[in-house]
Amino acid sequence: MTCRMICLAAALAALCGGADWPQFRGFESNSVAAGKQPPVRWSESENIAWRSDLPGRGVSSPIVVDGRVVVTCSRGVNQDRMIVVCFDAGSGKQLWERQFWATGRTITHSLSANAAPTPASDGKRVFAFFSSNDLACLDLDGNLKWFRGLAYDFPAAGNDVGMSSSPVVIGNTVIVQIENQGDSFAAGIDTATGETRWRRDRERLASWSSPTVMRGKTPAEDVLLLQSAPYLTAHRPDTGEQLWIYKASCDGIPSPVAAGGNVYLPSGGITALRAAPGSGEPALLWKAPGIQPGGASPLVDGERIYAVSRAGVLLCGDLKTGAVLWKLRLEGNIWSTPALVGNRLYCFSDQGLGQVVAIDPTSGRGEVVGKSSLTEPIYGSPAVADGALYVRSDRHLWKIAEKQAP
Repeated sequence: MTCRMICLAAALAALCGGADWPQFRGFESNSVAAGKQPPVRWSESENIAWRSDLPGRGVSSPIVVDGRVVVTCSRGVNQDRMIVVCFDAGSGKQLWERQFWATGRTITHSLSANAAPTPASDGKRVFAFFSSNDLACLDLDGNLKWFRGLAYDFPAAGNDVGMSSSPVVIGNTVIVQIENQGDSFAAGIDTATGETRWRRDRERLASWSSPTVMRGKTPAEDVLLLQSAPYLTAHRPDTGEQLWIYKASCDGIPSPVAAGGNVYLPSGGITALRAAPGSGEPALLWKAPGIQPGGASPLVDGERIYAVSRAGVLLCGDLKTGAVLWKLRLEGNIWSTPALVGNRLYCFSDQGLGQVVAIDPTSGRGEVVGKSSLTEPIYGSPAVADGALYVRSDRHLWKIAEKQAP
């Protein structure tokens, strides 16, 4: 085992319990999970371990931390009631619920909600962020540790359709990306105290992409990636120091993904970059205009890159060259970023249809091997932990897993 693998394994075990899904797209911001695969099909009588009611709307994804599933919701005529609710991962029993009043702008597009950003966790605390630019820190038992109403400091931050960038935790810093036509910035917040460790101005242009982690050989070498409309920048997560910039017209919704020292940027399709050590400028590897992500972010495994287009077409490209290997039309509109577990992609449409695509190990091609409907609109991405999928709608949270033998 290489030094990098040992360090990443240790960091994963320390920060997220080895089998958790602690933030948007998982620990490594790549929507890939190891271990047992969730089932191919499910229904009310098959492979749904539990279903729990939710106390409000939301398009955020659930996270899984230390046997707990945490979800954010919002409700009220103006969505100004913000909710963080926690369930037991084994039984679906609600463990606690906390509510807060929003301090910033709460109006969003009708398909979105104030509870649009996915929460994040460092394994000890939960950082719940909302479109109103409110950031609450709670421990795993639901006790409030600190609260930041960032709109108090930056009242012009926000836009007419709402914010949706999800926070990410790197070391002892939680990073929020608040890019809009007004007060546009990214900030690193101390996980223990809630104090601002750093703040950097960003372009005054709307963007809904989320901060991304590029894992280094050791946790101390992890790099923060911030995608904006006119560029991608890399930063030290603890100080915000900019390491490099790559200028390009970037997509506003899907987020970049990093793997093996490379960055795959939603820009003119997908642009692949080789990150240089330290502050060196990244090298362009290839551009793939034929791999065009829509609302869902791309994801990569060791050999391939996957993206779902706005037309609902699953695109598979060669990770070395960007050449399109195959296309597969899925049903419905897909905003939810798929999750990859082993050779299976789990994709959810905005009408709640779950489609499981199996990648043939010999040909490398994909085939839909299972379709199952939850009958409610799904916009949030699934979380994966211990062979289970956790999926939310406005009304319910589901755990999809094979039933265990008595």
